[in-house]
Amino acid sequence: MAARVKTVRRRRATFWDRLYLPAVLKGLSITFLRMFQKKVTMQYPEERWEVRDGYRGAPVLVKDDEGRPKCVGCSLCEFVCPPKAIFIVPEELEPGNKVERGPAVFNINMLRCIYCGLCEEACPEEAIFMSKEYALYAEKRSDLIFEKETLYELGGIRPQGVKKWKDK
Repeated sequence: MAARVKTVRRRRATFWDRLYLPAVLKGLSITFLRMFQKKVTMQYPEERWEVRDGYRGAPVLVKDDEGRPKCVGCSLCEFVCPPKAIFIVPEELEPGNKVERGPAVFNINMLRCIYCGLCEEACPEEAIFMSKEYALYAEKRSDLIFEKETLYELGGIRPQGVKKWKDK
């Protein structure tokens, strides 16, 4: 079967098209109309966007009402993480704690994290949550590998039974 060739006829540019003046005037008219509309510029560090309920920000660790870590080091969040951004080394804790195990090392590489929320869903103890934080910054790449202490600072204390994240 032979391929058919279709010829396309283009119209020639008119005098006004070649002049560019109508396009410039149209752009100026749009600019003039926008001058009188409400401004949407935000002064970022002082003013911050209001984050909606379904937003998934940086994953953080939380403590219970008494300030004890809720994480038992089960490593389920590490196994379910698609980009392998979570690294956990579990350890046995001394007797007298609420939980028998905990994480000796709990690191989250925020450069790898895709903020999918699977770690939050997999956690049986509700120890890891997606915060409302959207401004993560650092001078070096190594500063964006958050360790256990940093994650607890960002997470704070969550009362028992609270499912939705509330800002401090």
